[in-house]
Amino acid sequence: MLTRRTFVQTVGTGVAAYIGARGRENSLWSAFEPTLGAVAPGMLCLSSNENPLGPGTKVLDGIKAAFGPSGARPGRYDGTQRPLIEAIAKKNGVKPENVVLGCGSTQILRSCTHLFTAKDKALVGTIPTYEECAGYAEMMGHPVRPVALDADFKIDLGKFADAAKGAGLVFYCNPNNPTATYVGARATRDFLAKITKDSPDTYVLVDEAYYDYVTDPDHDTHIPVAIDNPHVIVARTFSKAYGMAGLRMGYAVGHADTIKKMAEWDAGSGTSSLNVLAMHAGLAAIQQDASFITAERARNKEVRDFTMKWFADRNMKPTDSQANFMFVNIGRPAKAFREACKAKGVLVARDFPPFEKTHCRISYGTMDEMKKAVAVFGEVLTKKATAA
Repeated sequence: MLTRRTFVQTVGTGVAAYIGARGRENSLWSAFEPTLGAVAPGMLCLSSNENPLGPGTKVLDGIKAAFGPSGARPGRYDGTQRPLIEAIAKKNGVKPENVVLGCGSTQILRSCTHLFTAKDKALVGTIPTYEECAGYAEMMGHPVRPVALDADFKIDLGKFADAAKGAGLVFYCNPNNPTATYVGARATRDFLAKITKDSPDTYVLVDEAYYDYVTDPDHDTHIPVAIDNPHVIVARTFSKAYGMAGLRMGYAVGHADTIKKMAEWDAGSGTSSLNVLAMHAGLAAIQQDASFITAERARNKEVRDFTMKWFADRNMKPTDSQANFMFVNIGRPAKAFREACKAKGVLVARDFPPFEKTHCRISYGTMDEMKKAVAVFGEVLTKKATAA
């Protein structure tokens, strides 16, 4: 059986050690360069799609409890994985054998890419989307098939399904990052059914990282599909709405046979592969009242509406955002805009080819932060644009 350990022995630790944090969303190449450290005091960080409020009191209390009465508990490998899996399973109405944990959902995405792509089994994804799967596939020498978005920056399901024929893995990020656009649940179910019919050996990884922020009425999880269909996997994360980006905890839900394959690749015995503090944090987060997510969704929507209106009122068209960030046509290179904003204390996202000459991704902070940010945006955008 191919496991992480045998993979390391085969290709060396240089490649296998490419495990980092999804929150900073580095591209394949920048992952091998120094990453962004702690945000400098006074800077507004609107670059990484985080929850600006953090995880909340109950999660922090869970982390404190994880240290144990003497503070020595993190010095031991920990068995908290099983209680967290059981809590996630209960929350999602599935069985524990349908759940596997990861170091953020990044680990889930990379595991799926390892398991379900090959030199003759391509990775299919949109352009742009979150690059983790495509970048990792390219690093392993596995082909990548790009699919353009439609004129509204939404996923073109017809083109996507055609490109999926014969592929190893389809990466379906919904809402999509960086565009923040969303495809409704009914259309997505039809899409998944079409791939199963037309290309039955192809796996589909449905990335629901921003699931909790969607306000579209045609909204539903695709976990029930994944439970029944061994070729569909749903990835979730605690990094976004739950405010745990720095703690690195995610999970996948799917058919028991598929989850078993992922667990064997990722964890071996499964008792010591994850951070004890993050597991306790995840347990506290998933067990808290649903009002936490309801409140966070409402807070984000208020900020989202305010920020999108600000840009729209100035004839800069944002996409139809259904996440905790936006993708907006600023009519100039993102690099110049980013550098000018940083000089004034606001961080916005990196380039997203092929739209780096016109569009920028901006994460939503608190309302106070966004009011300060749009004042900076106004100053920067009133100046004449310069070529990149």
